[in-house]
Amino acid sequence: MDTVAPGTPTPDTAPWLLVVDPQRIFADPTSEWASPFFPSAMGNIRALAAHVGSEHTLVTRWLPTADRDTAWGAYFAAWPFADVPAEDPLYELVEDAQALSAHPTVDEPTFGKWGPKLEAIVGRAPQLLVTGVSTDCCVITTVLAAADAGAHVTVVTDAVAPSTAENGQAALQVMGLFPPQVQLRSTREVLESVPPRAGA
Repeated sequence: MDTVAPGTPTPDTAPWLLVVDPQRIFADPTSEWASPFFPSAMGNIRALAAHVGSEHTLVTRWLPTADRDTAWGAYFAAWPFADVPAEDPLYELVEDAQALSAHPTVDEPTFGKWGPKLEAIVGRAPQLLVTGVSTDCCVITTVLAAADAGAHVTVVTDAVAPSTAENGQAALQVMGLFPPQVQLRSTREVLESVPPRAGA
């Protein structure tokens, strides 16, 4: 009879790696929204994805499909370079993110990516390892909504990319105000505490 080592995650409790919006619009140095911290964050994201496996990794995209009759109209007026069709190369995943997940991307027109699409995959109260870009926009809005919904969230502090160092620190400080629902850990701490997935 097979036995499971103590502390080994079962399929129901194993953490999910959530990679928020690793898209060209946030990574290309010529983009107005590029994060200078994206390359270093992406290296840690790749290590985490290899550790948890592609079946337990999800990648999201922000798409410019919000209703322009809402406040999003003013937003796109302020950022006209981003007001292009969703099929524009700006919104493609960066090359390093294209093979991270065995699942289709979870696409949303909102900053925060937590919602029915994600919940349908990960369940009501998942263990989430949140990474991606940007710390002070799409990451923080995803984290707080997921925590509100009952998820157990770990923000991987060196696998998120802020718009600026100051904004990133402010966002991490805010997210750190929500324990025990939200924890802040480094990539090293996660790799040491989460057993690797079989076959990952």
